[in-house]
Amino acid sequence: MPENGLFPQLSPERHEQLFPRLTAAQIARIAAEGRTRRVKTGEVLVQPGDPARRFYVVTDGQLEVIGAFHRTEDVVAVVGPGQFTGEVNMLSGRPGFVRIRVRQGGELVELEQERLLTLVQNVNEIGEILLRAFIYRRLEIIARGLSDVVLVGSSHSAGTLRIREFLTRNGHPHEYVDLERDSGVQELLDRFHVNAGDVPILICRGTFVLRNPTNEQIADCLGFNEPIDQSQIRDVVVVGAGPSGLASAVYAASEGLDVLVLEVSAPGGQAGSSSKIENYLGFPMGISGQELAARAYTQAQKFGAQMMIAKAASHLACDRAPYAIGIDGGARIAARAIIIATGAQYRRLPLENLSQFEGTGVYYGATFVEAQWCVGCEVVVVGGGNSAGQAAIFLSQTARHVHVLVRSDGLAATMSRYLIRRIEESPAITLHTRTEIAALQGADHLEEITWRNNQTGATENHAVRHLFLMTGAQPNTGWLNGCLALDGKGFIKTGPDLTPEDLHAAHWTPARTPFLLETSLPGIFAVGDVRSGNVKRVASAVGEGSVAVAFVHQLRHA
Repeated sequence: MPENGLFPQLSPERHEQLFPRLTAAQIARIAAEGRTRRVKTGEVLVQPGDPARRFYVVTDGQLEVIGAFHRTEDVVAVVGPGQFTGEVNMLSGRPGFVRIRVRQGGELVELEQERLLTLVQNVNEIGEILLRAFIYRRLEIIARGLSDVVLVGSSHSAGTLRIREFLTRNGHPHEYVDLERDSGVQELLDRFHVNAGDVPILICRGTFVLRNPTNEQIADCLGFNEPIDQSQIRDVVVVGAGPSGLASAVYAASEGLDVLVLEVSAPGGQAGSSSKIENYLGFPMGISGQELAARAYTQAQKFGAQMMIAKAASHLACDRAPYAIGIDGGARIAARAIIIATGAQYRRLPLENLSQFEGTGVYYGATFVEAQWCVGCEVVVVGGGNSAGQAAIFLSQTARHVHVLVRSDGLAATMSRYLIRRIEESPAITLHTRTEIAALQGADHLEEITWRNNQTGATENHAVRHLFLMTGAQPNTGWLNGCLALDGKGFIKTGPDLTPEDLHAAHWTPARTPFLLETSLPGIFAVGDVRSGNVKRVASAVGEGSVAVAFVHQLRHA
């Protein structure tokens, strides 16, 4: 068995998953797409921070993969004959955080990233081996906390939660240092000449120190996004990378369309914060929203869709075709077809000091990050939908007790029966019907919640430091500038829901009526939670995303 560097004691099965050996025939097929080259001992092939542009298969000799982490440099893995380099960054071309050096001179097969993507798409046998290894390597890196990113933060800092969620949901490994708990934090602060008052602090690539950075600043530092050619007219621009947007990207890219996806935060949308989705077809044991999103994201990249992370659509330019999307920073992207999948967000409760505690006791998603801060504590979940039910069950595994608050007299009308049954059967969950949040109290963190029975008016005070809000939904349509017809709640109207008055106001010109998911402007589609009449289920969102691409093809041939 070859050396594993920082991956010691791997079982034979796990070793084979991370470091499979290609056959001579498979290597020959890869070599047909690239070139062979001789290398000398000590030669450096890749430096930390280099974009992932070249893929290597060892035919003779050895390579060593060296992690450039903030405290030291360590050999992560040794790659021998028949084995290959790379992980999921090879699909996107994002910068890596390792150095690849020749440990023993010999011969390699070198492949450009573009040719690698072609190979993965067209040669199923090899594509499966490479993708599986790439994904398992990234999971192992995350599990072992190997990264060039260090976040110094505090549970009393809303920015800390935001940054941890952004990195986690984008699948970027990072080390977290807690200001209150880590004994070595002062040494780290001194090394980078920062102080505790600057938290959250992100140390990016061991060099750049960012104080409470925006998501866009983090994405720029980590090289998440490639430059956009604003002169290019895209076949399809997808706005939003939730389940519906990712489905559109996968189907459009796999069918040869030039696809660009804009996502304001991280893949998965609201569904990405679900701890476990158990009623999605094909996953009888359930799947977390983050894992589902990560798989779909990898799938879209496999087929060549370009992703822009932490880039929000600021406006829709609809005065003439081709329509264009304006994004943060002033860039403008024109497209022959636009698929809007911006989803919806939970409503904010009308509480005077709610914003004071957002991220420091008040949360809008229940992921592993939030759950870590709630271990052994009482928590409150507000909401009667499936997301609230999933959150309550997930949190009950580690919290001392979970209180579920709903304004109605029960859950039957809004939540799936399997979730209701688990809530009823769990001794760690109490359902409070006809109950609403009345007030929040605390200093730099939520400390107490007052709730009120909306029938009797009676109030109760509880020393609860963690509140999860999952109530209702507001569509993310504020950026549309009045270009599209909306319903009374602000959701986008499509297909048969569009009235003659809607089409007249929008100056609809085609002789045909709008397609099923088409908006009041031809060539612009709406899918998922942002669409009026959407069923608000992951499966229906994925279905709408794929169907929209079929209509894009009809549009192209009309």
